[in-house]
Amino acid sequence: MYVFICENSLEGILTGVYDACASRLGHRNIRLYTGELHNYELFTEYISVTPSEKKAKKVIDTLISRFGRQFYESIYQAAMSGETHSVDKMDKADAIYETILLALASGDGQKVLLSLGEPCVYRIFELCRSTNREACRHLEFLRFSELENGVLFAEIHPKAYVLPYISEHFTDRLPQENFMIYDATHQVVSVHKASKGFILITASELDVDNIKRHSEQESEYRKLWLTFFDHIAIDARRNPKLQKQLMPKRYWADTPELARFL
Repeated sequence: MYVFICENSLEGILTGVYDACASRLGHRNIRLYTGELHNYELFTEYISVTPSEKKAKKVIDTLISRFGRQFYESIYQAAMSGETHSVDKMDKADAIYETILLALASGDGQKVLLSLGEPCVYRIFELCRSTNREACRHLEFLRFSELENGVLFAEIHPKAYVLPYISEHFTDRLPQENFMIYDATHQVVSVHKASKGFILITASELDVDNIKRHSEQESEYRKLWLTFFDHIAIDARRNPKLQKQLMPKRYWADTPELARFL
């Protein structure tokens, strides 16, 4: 058995798919794995995969040209999921690899995605659902704050890499605003200039001091919002358990009204 160890990213996983297919070691003899291994198996050779933009792009072009953009979107969403390897579930890299093999064998990517009886396809379905749920929650819970320079700024801590989805949504909703969304988990920042599209940059280029300075108007509006939030609450109907179900505690730090209770 050969195990290709991939970086936990779209580029890393698709490079692993490319290397596995090019190795000619036999698909049944290959597994893909993301992250660091903690347990090693006997009679197994472990191969480290170095992410390659060129190889990943070749895989992407092949998937889109042969099976359509919808098939690739499913692979993309699965790769962006925040879920990592677990004992009782197939690794997402291996699920992506096997699903692609099924599509190549059948020639019909859409039909393969409907074959939920296949463990790898069902795993892709689970991962896509997880990514979509994460994106929807951040669209609901994200809070912008106005900085001194007039730029709207928001910080998020998602498990999945949903920043591109969120950025596309707010680019459509706030086309005339300058805004930034900082993904602290993946250390990536989305920057949108008014009337333009958004770009993604690494967090190392973020001015940490600047994002901490709110405008005077922002401070006043924040006070008003907190006052409103407190006054509309009905003491007799407080239900902290239900509140945590509807808005998990890991989102609280990014919302002014609930960060106070952490």
